[in-house]
Amino acid sequence: MSNEIFDVVIIGGGHNGLTCACYLAAAGKSVKIVERRNVVGGAAVTEEFHPGFRNSVASYTVSLLNPKVIEDLELYDNGLTVVEREIANFWPLDEGRYLKLPFGLEKVQAEFARIAPADAARLEDFYNTLEVAAGALRGLVLETPPNVGGGWLEAWRAVKLGGHLIKLSLEEQRVLLDLFTVSASDFLSRWFKSPEVLGAFAFDGVVGFYGSPHTPGSAYVLLHHAFGEVNGNKGMWGHAIGGMGAITQAMAQVAENRGVSISLNAPVAEVLTEQGKACGVKLEDGEIIRARTVASNLNPKLLFQKMVDPGLLEPNFRRRMDQWKCGSGTFRMNVALSELPDFTCLPGTQVAEHHRSGIIIGPSLEYLDRAYQDAREFGWSREPIVEMLIPSTLDDTLAPPGQHVASLFCQQFAPELPNRRSWDDAREEAADLIIETVNKYAPNFKASVLGRSILSPLDLERTFGLIGGDIFHGALSLNQMFSARPMLGYADYRTPIKGLYICGSGAHPGGGVTGAPGHNAAREILRDLP
Repeated sequence: MSNEIFDVVIIGGGHNGLTCACYLAAAGKSVKIVERRNVVGGAAVTEEFHPGFRNSVASYTVSLLNPKVIEDLELYDNGLTVVEREIANFWPLDEGRYLKLPFGLEKVQAEFARIAPADAARLEDFYNTLEVAAGALRGLVLETPPNVGGGWLEAWRAVKLGGHLIKLSLEEQRVLLDLFTVSASDFLSRWFKSPEVLGAFAFDGVVGFYGSPHTPGSAYVLLHHAFGEVNGNKGMWGHAIGGMGAITQAMAQVAENRGVSISLNAPVAEVLTEQGKACGVKLEDGEIIRARTVASNLNPKLLFQKMVDPGLLEPNFRRRMDQWKCGSGTFRMNVALSELPDFTCLPGTQVAEHHRSGIIIGPSLEYLDRAYQDAREFGWSREPIVEMLIPSTLDDTLAPPGQHVASLFCQQFAPELPNRRSWDDAREEAADLIIETVNKYAPNFKASVLGRSILSPLDLERTFGLIGGDIFHGALSLNQMFSARPMLGYADYRTPIKGLYICGSGAHPGGGVTGAPGHNAAREILRDLP
């Protein structure tokens, strides 16, 4: 055991842990990060998965990374480059049809007019409505939610945030309430009728959400994915050159430049306490690291069920943490390709704008709903939802010349399979189905696969601590958001144990590679540290 006592020890070197560390170190605090894996970055890492082929392992695209975090951490000055997609998404449909989602209202209207002229005419009102709601909540991303019943300080926070929202018109407030409570399909059907257009927009309502687009609350998931921007352009999606690991490597460089100490291969066994206050961590190898404060970048359920003495937690807190809902229905694959997919609806293996977009197998609202119903009954969808990105079309550092890597983010795979079947026994079968699903739309795809890496929900949990494969560290449902994330009374990044904080996606504003929870937690820690 070292005699050094840090101001803060952070459990987990994911992007939020790194963000938190950078802010704390900039304020002059001594900070130690302990990371279980042999590389920092958490789920935002880039690794070789087939000889000569590298890709983002889990998280896979850039949009939600907060502009203030980018600026404050000087990420662009420390090696990060983000390029924008040419178009947002591409849907291969049936009978040789397709749908593209470009950037810009007029371009989208022109595209939608090919298959749904009436829906194209309603698009401007929909975009305006969504942007008002996204703009209102975007302003809350870097705020600390008020704790219900937390005294005058929390009352002041509630008044401050309420004043922010009261600027909205009455109808805009109604829309915001709807987005928090209704389903994506109900919300979208106010504007659109075409099954293809409904399916296109509803896709964002099921990303990382184990549910149907008809499930109440899925409208908020759609809104959550509308917060983003790339290089100052709202609503854009982009790619980090070098993969998502380029983000966290830049963060790690900044952290080390600011004096943060980072230990790899350092899994934590226990949060240490003295007289009810966190005072450090004990690693699995027995090493003890002392600190005045502990911050956790882990899923709250993992933290409190595995690393905190249950005797320190009151029964209602333990019960509610046991009930913390996890599981995003996610199955993740990377594949090495000898050539680009040749889509029946848009033939060609030369790089085109649709190859540089999010390629989505999910051609209608009915398809998205059926995928979830299948997963509930059988464990996974017989026709999975697949979002495929081919980042090597934008980034030649990832694959050998003339070849490509594709990431497959697949939805509606049950966190736990029925009949006690293990994902260890089912992962190859599910992966084969995913390849066959893409092959239906691009018949050269299966033959072009040179190698693949598979992460089932169980693999995601084992590798990254994502319980049930939950990419958000807890479902984005109404009872697990804002002042209720992770629980009413503890929304301010503090926990029932004095000196123990949550700085990861299990706190407000939730999941995605944002850096916002790390930013906000650092602010609260600095308020408490003398």
